[in-house]
Amino acid sequence: MSARKLKSVATKPVFWVLLAFLGSLAFLIILYSEIKPDKKTIKNDPKPAPVHRSLSSQQEDYDEDLIILYNRVPKTGSTSFVNIAYDLCKTNQFHVLHINITSNMHVLSIPNQVNFVRNMTNWDEMKPALYHGHMAFLDFSKFRVKKKPIYINLVRKPLDRLVSYYYFLRYGDNYRPNLVRKKAGNRITFDECVQKKQPDCDPKNMWLQIPFFCGHAAECWKPGSEWALNQAKLNLLNEYFLVGVTEQMEDFIYLLELSFPRIFKGFQNHYIHSNKSHLRQTSIKIPPKDETIKKIQQSKIWQMETELYEFALEQFEFNKKKMFTPDNAKHIQKFMYEKIRPK
Repeated sequence: MSARKLKSVATKPVFWVLLAFLGSLAFLIILYSEIKPDKKTIKNDPKPAPVHRSLSSQQEDYDEDLIILYNRVPKTGSTSFVNIAYDLCKTNQFHVLHINITSNMHVLSIPNQVNFVRNMTNWDEMKPALYHGHMAFLDFSKFRVKKKPIYINLVRKPLDRLVSYYYFLRYGDNYRPNLVRKKAGNRITFDECVQKKQPDCDPKNMWLQIPFFCGHAAECWKPGSEWALNQAKLNLLNEYFLVGVTEQMEDFIYLLELSFPRIFKGFQNHYIHSNKSHLRQTSIKIPPKDETIKKIQQSKIWQMETELYEFALEQFEFNKKKMFTPDNAKHIQKFMYEKIRPK
């Protein structure tokens, strides 16, 4: 091609557009070849090391996020236990909160259930915490929360609890001796009450520990319900960390202190050496006669409540026994990790 023709082509705009395109393409090819990663290098490069948190830091997080829920059954010694918590909460740096429901009702309304669950699980400023109150078991899993509280409770022999409550309403206790109770002045003994078949000593009044463990379902509060008894047993086994008995409160406290020292450290010593071991005693309590006891024991309610009590006692004795080695009752059971692979 002659010089004149080349000059003519070079003066056309299409030429310059084509030349710019080819130049850009060449530049991109060179750039890609320089920055293209080597497959072998990628394959052989070690992956970033995973971040492992120490067991101690994880334990600290668990302790600081701890929520214990004690839905205390009335007249089972709960005041003695709770006041130890109030005495030691500042030393152990945890919060104690009383759940006060209108008119001493034991069941929360639907809206209050939602609000209560939200408050307890999200109130980080209060954690770690011990919540307590006379309320029935509430199933937190229904509300799809990430973390549920740890339930604990105490039970008492049904007739002992009823007799204690009967005289408490008439004579009060040594905790608030000057408070006038609603049955003050009524001097009818429990034996006389049973003989006259008065409502205050009706065996149906023993129907309380079963519904407290059963929960918020309507059937739980129907005296004599077999379904309620079975549900109470299931909840006691599956939803409660520990259920003790009033007659062995020191052992109950001891197991809690070993399990959750973040909150219960020093509880046993305080229980033994302070005046908290029998903080709330009914001022006057006359033991029922044998004939009265036999009459009460014939009722279906007493039999069912006793069945739950004995079931709880069996579990508690089992937990106590497994704390120690079979060959020596003074050696606490331990566990360890071994044969960890890869090294």
